Amino acid sequence: MFKIQRSFYYQFVFLLAFSMGCKEDKKVVKTEVVSFTKEGELSIYKGETDSLITRLDIEIASTSYETQTGLMYRNSMKDNQAMLFIFEEPAYHSFYMKNTRFSIDIIFIDDQLRIASFKERAKPMDENGLSSEVPVQYVLEVNAGLAETWQLEIGDRISYLESK
Repeated sequence: MFKIQRSFYYQFVFLLAFSMGCKEDKKVVKTEVVSFTKEGELSIYKGETDSLITRLDIEIASTSYETQTGLMYRNSMKDNQAMLFIFEEPAYHSFYMKNTRFSIDIIFIDDQLRIASFKERAKPMDENGLSSEVPVQYVLEVNAGLAETWQLEIGDRISYLESK
């Protein structure tokens, strides 16, 4: 019995020493930083007075791939820039911040181009879903805090033109 325990002891010591000597090989996946590409212009107007709140350069996400990646892998965006998601039909949409490195405001817009709801200061890298709460056809992503700065309200409206 002593020989079996001793053998087990040596095996244990060997495995322990071997495992401590092995380096954990962590692979770092590097992604290319994606830069902003102006694809149009968007204006936001007060719903009640129709006065101009702001004008933005927009990048448009309309394909499945563009919609899924959004602002992922970017380090920042200028305050006069935004990403506009365009969907074929109104529906409930949920967004998350996976691989998004900076905080944003997410503005949900209905098929009549009116702000239907918004989520302010979405946390970077957070994978929790942020729902539109109502059916929408467009979603606008801007830097965090701009919805508050512009004093956006449900019912404010947008208009946009795509570049040619």
